[in-house]
Order: sequence, then C-alpha cells, then structure tokens
Amino acid sequence: MGKVVITVQMSADASIGPDIGWFEGGEHEYAGEQEIRLADAFLLGRRTYEALAPIWLATSGTFAEKVNGIPKYVASRSASGEPLRWNATALEGDLAEEVRRLKGEQEGDLLTYGCGEFAFELVRSGLADEIRFWVHPIVWSESRRPFHGLGHVRMSLKDSTVFRNGVVRQTYEPVSVE
Repeated sequence: MGKVVITVQMSADASIGPDIGWFEGGEHEYAGEQEIRLADAFLLGRRTYEALAPIWLATSGTFAEKVNGIPKYVASRSASGEPLRWNATALEGDLAEEVRRLKGEQEGDLLTYGCGEFAFELVRSGLADEIRFWVHPIVWSESRRPFHGLGHVRMSLKDSTVFRNGVVRQTYEPVSVE
C-alpha cells in the first residue's frame, strides 16, 4: 500500500516563497531526487499542477524524464476548462475515496507538493502519512506559510536530517487537526 507524503520547501522563517533555487548545491539535492524516485505518482491540487506542468514539460534530461513519466492525479473543486497534460488524470468524485483507492493501488509514495488547501484537506481527512519540511537557511519574509489560515495541525517528529549546506529535512506524522 502506498503512502501520501506531503513535501514542502521553505525558508527558516517558514516562508513558502518564489522559486529561489531551492535545490542548489549540496547533498540534499540527492535526497530530494530520492524522494521523487520513491514516488509512484504525484497527487496534486489544481494550482500546484498548473504551476509545475509548464516548467517540467519544458525541462529535459534523465531526471526530467522520471518526473514527467510519473502519473499525476489532480484534484480540483472547479475545473479550469483546460484539458490536463503532463501525464495527468483528474480525480473524480469524493476526494477521500479517490485517494484511499490510489493508496491501495500504489506500492510507492503518492507525493504532494506544498502546504495549502489541498494538503490541509489530505491531513484533515486522515489521508496524509507524512509531512516533510525542507527548511533552507534563508529568511524570505513571505506571507505564505504552511497551512496558513486553515487550522492547526499537530504532528509527531519521525526523523530529521541536517545537510552540510544547512538545509534541514524534518519528517513528521500528522497527529490531529484543530
């Protein structure tokens, strides 16, 4: 059975800001690639899908081939009218039922990027197995934060890794939502 893994890149002040070259130089780059190698599929909210698809569709190379070849399942409350590309399928019907079905069908991880409404709904529904925060040694001072304004998520620390360049990966298990 697969597990749902939420992963998010952020600064030391918990900002989820613009792309500032998160994976530049350091052994954490290998760890990030391993995260994708362990994934059988991506589970994405519509906004994240729409942000990532044009970037990866225009990227080439061995790693891009892996990312582009992984199936993507996209959840959306309101379809934008545009057909999905990037090896993607829209999730139909009840989100919780669909994600439970996917977890039963997959052996590897269902990888979700970001900590917005979609990720919060996965946690609230008891579907998220892990939340991984990649904390980078920079203060970005952006207003976007993990689960900002959505509720309180209590977690239990499973693991943490400190990389030589100062990046810290913290892996948590969601415990409750308030």
